[in-house]
Amino acid sequence: MLLLGIDTSGKTASAALFDSETELFLAQSTVYTQKTHSQVIMPMVNDIMAQAGKELSDLGGIAVANGPGSYTGLRIGVAAVKALSFGLGVKCCGVSTLLGLACNNLAYKGHICSIMKARGELVYTCTYKSDGFCVEQVTEEQMISRDELAEYLALNVGEAMLCGDGAADFYNTYSSPAFVIAPPQGRLQSAVGVCLAGVSRKLTEPDSLEVSYLQKVKAEKDLEEKNKNLA
Repeated sequence: MLLLGIDTSGKTASAALFDSETELFLAQSTVYTQKTHSQVIMPMVNDIMAQAGKELSDLGGIAVANGPGSYTGLRIGVAAVKALSFGLGVKCCGVSTLLGLACNNLAYKGHICSIMKARGELVYTCTYKSDGFCVEQVTEEQMISRDELAEYLALNVGEAMLCGDGAADFYNTYSSPAFVIAPPQGRLQSAVGVCLAGVSRKLTEPDSLEVSYLQKVKAEKDLEEKNKNLA
């Protein structure tokens, strides 16, 4: 099956084409961009398909990072995948951004902790265990303080590889011989990780694809505040 992966959850815009039969990436592209993802992601998809000599109609499925991450970026990526899936008549799946980050570092054997910046001292995080071929989720995806994460890792995990856009700051703040930081090519979000995570997931109809923010968006907070004032 040809699986298209898309990640627009952070500063990077990324697309990759994975052949699950041969376990080869036929094409991939990642750009750390200042432009909005809506400007770059579909041209990027068209480019990697052309580079691989494939048509969109050849796709067997599409996987997309569906959160946590940038509100706007996630909505753009999910909307693009829904449109493609409906238009092509192919199924799709959402992949946790945190799982995609862990899968970027699949070859590492041991615990992998994905850390993404949220706000202030808070981070989105999840810890996984890798055997070098697949990753198993160890903790729930959550938004916690960096101090809470450092305490959890020290008491329960020990040695761990750190990845994600919050990994470098965390590593520098809580320097420990038990921590190693992912290399640059595996540290930030990538559609490669999305494909590796998505290939084992069940594909569904596009109308069931949703964004998972791990926290309430501003509209939800405003509505709660309004209802509280009316009570």
